[in-house]
Amino acid sequence: MGRTGGPERVDAFVGARISLRRSALGLSQTALAQQLGVSFQQVQKYETGQNRISASRLHRVATVLATSVDAFFPPVETARQPADSGWEALRHITASPDGRAVAAAWPRIEDRDLRKAVARIVRALARD
Repeated sequence: MGRTGGPERVDAFVGARISLRRSALGLSQTALAQQLGVSFQQVQKYETGQNRISASRLHRVATVLATSVDAFFPPVETARQPADSGWEALRHITASPDGRAVAAAWPRIEDRDLRKAVARIVRALARD
């Protein structure tokens, strides 16, 4: 697949996962950038998938964010699913500070029924 008009799906997915992990840890793009030795604009480009991240830099990101490199990648079977399989939704939710806050807080909602209720509210608010 060539790069003909936007980020590759895996690049966008990796970037979204970096953004999500960074936000969950309460780090700003600037703080992460400083630890990586790059500009915060470069971190923005990594997080949107605009710029691909090298293996060595991704390893450094994983170290700084206290996780494994594989935590940034989708399972192999997900990579074979069509484009509407949630990749775009993940990219969109992590594109804004509010979306990242919701995504970072979601796993901390322990009550399954409460999570379902919140999801119903969000779906209802999103209707045209």
